Amino acid sequence: MKNIIASLIVFGFAVAMVSCGAKKEEAVATADSVATVIDSAIEVVDSAANAVVDSAAVVN
Repeated sequence: MKNIIASLIVFGFAVAMVSCGAKKEEAVATADSVATVIDSAIEVVDSAANAVVDSAAVVN
């Protein structure tokens, strides 16, 4: 659920930046950087979820 919300927020910012009249080259660079941020955010959330599952397994 957090992945979806984070992705929607970042996507919304990307759409807002692109729609504000940036040049095409700048829009492509912005989209690439946003995609990188989304990928890294998903990796962080996934690793945190794995850590929670691993710690729960240790407690049991």
